[in-house]
Amino acid sequence: MSTAKPGGYGLRSTCLSFVEILSQSVANISPTLTPVVIVPFVFASAGNGTWLTYLVATAALMLVGLSINEFAKRSASPGALYVCIGHGLGPSMGFIAGWCLIVAYIFTAIAVLAGSVNYALILLNMLHLSVPPVFLFAIGTFLVWLVAYKDIQLSTRIMLLLEGGSMALILIVCSIVFMQHGTVIDPAQLKLEGMSFDGFRLGLILAIFSYVGYESATALGDEAKRPLVFIPRAVLMSALISGIFFVICSYTATLGFRGLSDPLDKSTAPFNDLANIAHLPFMGILISIGAVVSMWACTLASVNAASRVIFTMGRHGVFHGKLGLAHGKNETPHHAVTVCALLTFVFAALFGWFGLGVLDIFNDFSTIATFGFLIVYILVSVAAPVYLRSLGAQGNEYRHINRFDSTDAHAAHCSGLSGAGATGGQIPNLFRYLSSRGSRVVRMATVQVYPCHGNDAERSRIGARSV
Repeated sequence: MSTAKPGGYGLRSTCLSFVEILSQSVANISPTLTPVVIVPFVFASAGNGTWLTYLVATAALMLVGLSINEFAKRSASPGALYVCIGHGLGPSMGFIAGWCLIVAYIFTAIAVLAGSVNYALILLNMLHLSVPPVFLFAIGTFLVWLVAYKDIQLSTRIMLLLEGGSMALILIVCSIVFMQHGTVIDPAQLKLEGMSFDGFRLGLILAIFSYVGYESATALGDEAKRPLVFIPRAVLMSALISGIFFVICSYTATLGFRGLSDPLDKSTAPFNDLANIAHLPFMGILISIGAVVSMWACTLASVNAASRVIFTMGRHGVFHGKLGLAHGKNETPHHAVTVCALLTFVFAALFGWFGLGVLDIFNDFSTIATFGFLIVYILVSVAAPVYLRSLGAQGNEYRHINRFDSTDAHAAHCSGLSGAGATGGQIPNLFRYLSSRGSRVVRMATVQVYPCHGNDAERSRIGARSV
């Protein structure tokens, strides 16, 4: 059964706490993926400056996050940056951003599912078991579909548990490395010995790839309890938490491999190797298990985000209308979730059938996904000042900022006050309300909204001033 609640999207509104929203962005980053896979590649370029590349990358992504938050603190919807960029640069650029997000999220889901399967195959090989990768792809995709289809709160709580546990295991290994060396001070790293500017630049590009997906909390705009507060906070906190984690892990890995016959950039599982050096092989097994569940959680987060972008575009008439419907009982975008899960499995299984190895699937699809994210980050960075300038122009006329409730927006928009029907792009609306003090009339400034489709609405803050 599919339905939509009056004045809303039909999703489970205002059900997610700040921690649950944060878990969506953190899981989409998949912090465990960086120390177990990406750090050796960054080290190959940046060497002793690996920790610095992650420090600079964290600062850069937080600056992008500030641009994202110019939208996130004013409006909230399941459309994520697709809607934000449309507000700033117009429907055409929003359309491009929506497609880039869909490709980026689904290809990320495919890539990290392949990474999860790779580590699962390693663990099964330890048990002398041989399982076809396509079988593991099917199991992983089915579990993702089941959780995403059933309950968004269940999704976020599972992601929080799995990612948190996996990160804790890696931090334990970091502590053991520091204890073995008797110090946390590594002069070679602090002095950036041997690092060149070209190496730092290449390493920085790879380091930025570790953060893609951190904006995905914006896709939970209708399901967050206080979206205009919690979502902006989650975007910045996810980048900050992951960045600190990456700096610690990259610094520790560089220190731990110093003096060994096999350097860090030659290791295929650096923290497993560090655990074995510490004579704690069981920790390496636990980290491998953590990598499996962490990348599976990232697949879940990617499907959650992609499905909500497709859901919103379905409500705007870009896709078939059924993709814009929510499940009557579970209150999830079940049709969009099913499409995302099917695409994830079909692409992974198809390329595997063509002979592409699971690591090749990971590398190829993650590379393409990254370009999709980078396009969106560039667009939102351009859209933010344009959007703020438009608000400034409105502010000169109405000179105030207030919060505008989605139910009122929907009622006014769909009752014909806009005079534009359901086909326009950004539609100006003029409202008059009494202020909370009862005696002053508040003029509401123009608010940019996407077309009304069914019972669609966005919670927004718009400009106004009592006169």
